[in-house]
Amino acid sequence: MSHRPFARLPRSVAVACHLAVGLLSAPCLRAQPQPLRAPSVSTGALTPADLLAIRTVSAGDFSPDGMWLLVRIAMRGDGLGFVAARDGDPSYTRPSPARLLLMNTVTGDTTPILHTPRTIGAVAWSRSGNRLAIATRDTVPQLLLWDMSTRKLRVQSLAGARLAENSELSWTDDGRLVLAIRERQWLGEVRARFDSLVHGPVSVQVGTEPFLAWDVLRRLGNRAIIVALTPATATLDTIIPATQLSTWMASPDGQLVSWREDRNTKTNYDGGPANESRWLARRGRDSARVIFPSLRGLTMATAANGNHYAYARDGAVYVASITDTTSRRLIGAPPRERGDSARAGDERFTLVTMSPTGDAVLVSSRTGLHVVRVADATRRTVAAVTDTLRGPRVSFADWSADGRTLLLSMSSRTDWNRALLRVHMGSGMVDTLVRDGRLYGAPRVSPNGAILSVTIGTNGRPADLWLADAAFQTPRRVLESNPQLATRALPTTTLVSYLDADGRSQFGVLTRPAAVTTPLPTIFSVYEDFFDDSFDATTMYLASLGYAVMKPSVAFETGYPGEAWLKGVTAAANKLIDMGLADSSKLGVHGTSYGGYATNLLITQTNRFKAAINISGKVDLVSFYTDSPRLGVRNVNAAEKTQDRIGATMWEQPQKYVQHSAVMFADRIKTPLLLVTGGEDHNVPAINTREMYFALRRLGKPVEWVNYTNGGHGIPMTNTSEFADWHQRLSSWYDRYLKPDVTTPASPPHPIK
Repeated sequence: MSHRPFARLPRSVAVACHLAVGLLSAPCLRAQPQPLRAPSVSTGALTPADLLAIRTVSAGDFSPDGMWLLVRIAMRGDGLGFVAARDGDPSYTRPSPARLLLMNTVTGDTTPILHTPRTIGAVAWSRSGNRLAIATRDTVPQLLLWDMSTRKLRVQSLAGARLAENSELSWTDDGRLVLAIRERQWLGEVRARFDSLVHGPVSVQVGTEPFLAWDVLRRLGNRAIIVALTPATATLDTIIPATQLSTWMASPDGQLVSWREDRNTKTNYDGGPANESRWLARRGRDSARVIFPSLRGLTMATAANGNHYAYARDGAVYVASITDTTSRRLIGAPPRERGDSARAGDERFTLVTMSPTGDAVLVSSRTGLHVVRVADATRRTVAAVTDTLRGPRVSFADWSADGRTLLLSMSSRTDWNRALLRVHMGSGMVDTLVRDGRLYGAPRVSPNGAILSVTIGTNGRPADLWLADAAFQTPRRVLESNPQLATRALPTTTLVSYLDADGRSQFGVLTRPAAVTTPLPTIFSVYEDFFDDSFDATTMYLASLGYAVMKPSVAFETGYPGEAWLKGVTAAANKLIDMGLADSSKLGVHGTSYGGYATNLLITQTNRFKAAINISGKVDLVSFYTDSPRLGVRNVNAAEKTQDRIGATMWEQPQKYVQHSAVMFADRIKTPLLLVTGGEDHNVPAINTREMYFALRRLGKPVEWVNYTNGGHGIPMTNTSEFADWHQRLSSWYDRYLKPDVTTPASPPHPIK
C-alpha cells in the first residue's frame, strides 16, 4: 500500500538558467521553493534525544524505466548498539540501519520495502525492472528479493552458502544474479583467528611472517567466490573461484567478467598506490586472461557494458576492450623513453570516468574537464578552469545509462554558490540547471536522462530529497527529512573569510544562535579544512545552547603540522573578535580524532582558550606510531606520509615525533582539558590519550578523563544513556569555564554503570 511518510510540499516553478561555466558569479533568476509554514517556533535547545531522532534521506538507483526510485531513510538512533570490540572482525558490520522505500517518480508516493530498519549493502534492479535484489549486512547477511508485480519481499536461498558481507550485486539479461559468497570454512577461520588475537589465551606473532596478524584477518574479508545465482532453483554456478578480490564486474549478458585481484605477498608499509594487484578477465568458460599484470601507477574505469575500459598512465589516457590484445592512446603525450624528462607544453590528463556505453571518457587537466570521443579522439571542454586557485570546482556527478546526458556539480571556492550542470553529449551544449547557495548532494539522473534526483540542504540543516525534470524546470521537494525541526529556531550558519598568520586566505563555517547579535562564548571545532554548511549535529547542539561554534580551516606544511592550527585557529579567533561576534575572554576549542590531536597540540602553544576537549585524539605520536594493530600499518603510513605529515620515519627524524607529541609539553598547558575516549577504540587507543591525563595530574593541571569502556572512536554509539552522557559532559565542560555566571553541574552527577 502506498503512503507518504513525510509531508510533501507544493510544486515550485523555476526558470532554467543557461550560463557559461566560467560565469558562476553571474546572477541567475530563479523562483525559490516555498518553505514550510510552521504554526509556531520553539527556541528551546536541542537535546541528545533530538539528535538521535535526526533522519538522513538518500536516493539510490532509478528503475530501468525511470518510474521508480529507491530511497533510504536512516535515523541516527537506529545505529545504537555498535559493538566496537569487534572492530577488525570481517564477519561483523557496524550497524547502520535504514528503511528502504520505493518512490513513484511521477506522484512522489512511496511504498515500503523494508518496514523495519536493516543494515543494507548493495541493491540492484533486474535488467527488466521487475525485481529488486537487496543484500543485507546484518549479523547473518541475507539476500532479499522484491517482486514488483506482487509487492512482496522474500529471503532468497543460497543453497547453504554465506553471502559475502561486502558483496556487490549484478543482474544478467537472462535473470541470473551475480554475487559474492564465502568458502564453507571461511566463518570458522575468521572467528578462530579473531578470538585468538583478542581473547588468547596465548597469541604469538612472529616478525618474519609475511603479513601482520591483523592483516591476515583483514585479507580474509576480501577472499570470496563469485557465483551466478538462478533464483528459482537456488543454483549457484561458480564464475570466479575463491581469490583475493578487490573489485569485480559482470557484463549484462553474463558472459564476460573482469576482476581486480590482490597480489601482495607481504604487509606493505607504504600502502595506497604501492599495493600490488592485477586485473583479469574471462569470457564464458574460457581460461582467465591477465589484462594488466600490475596496476601500479594506473587508474582505470570500465563501461557498464563490462567490455570497454579506459586507463590513465603518466598523464595520458588509453582505451581498449577486454577482447582486444592492444590498447589505443586516446589523449595525452606518447610515452617517454626511459630517462627523458617531460616535454614543455605537454598537457597531462587524469581519467575521471567512462560513459556507460563506452563511447566517451571524461578526463581532467589543468585547463578543465573534457569529454573525449572514443571513435575519433575529438575533445570537447565542458568546464574550463579560469583560475586554478580561486575558480569554481567542477566535478562528475552522474551519467545517464544511455550515455546521452552527463551531469556535473559545480561549487565556488570563495562563497556558497553551487550549481548543477547538464551536458548534452550530442550537441555539446552545457546547461546550468540551477545555481544558488544551497548544497546539492548526490545528484542522480534516470537511465533515459529525463528525471533528476538530488538532496538539497541549506543553512546547516539536514538535506531533503528533491526530484526534477531534465531541465530542472519543475523541482519538487518530495521528502522532507526532518519535519520535526520546522518548529525549532535552529542556529544559522555563515561563511567567514580571514587571513592566517602567514597571510594566506582561509575560510571557516560559523554557526550561531538565530537572531543573536552580541558577542558570544565561542567554541572552535578543529580538524583540517571546512567550507560547506552541511549538517553537523554536535555543532548545532552546542550552538543551540547559546554558543557560537566556528570550524576554521588551516594550511599544513609537511614536517610542521603542529604550526598549522596555531596559525589558522588563532587567526580565525581574531577575525571573529574584530567582527564583534566572539567574546575574547570566553574561547573554547575541541576536536575529534585528528581534531583531538590538534586540540592538544594547540593548547601547548597558546593560552588563549579557557576550555579544551580532546575527543579520541592521540597525545603521543611516538607510542601511536606503531600502535593500533587492528588498522595494520595505517598509523605508520599516516604519520610518515599522509594525515600527520611528518615526512619521515621515526628513526629518520625522531625529534619531529617528539615535537609533535603534546604530552611532551604538558607542562606548558594552562587550559583546563577534558579527555574523552572509548575503551574499545582501535583507531586511537584510549591508552594513548590517557598519557595526557596522568601527565597533567602529575603536574597539578586541571584535567578530567572520561572513558566509555565499551565505546569506540568518537561519540559512543553503544546505547542511549552513553550517547546522552557524552553530550552532557561536552556542554557541561564548556558551561563551567565559558559561562561561569551560569549555575551548571560540572559533570553528570553519576557515572554510567
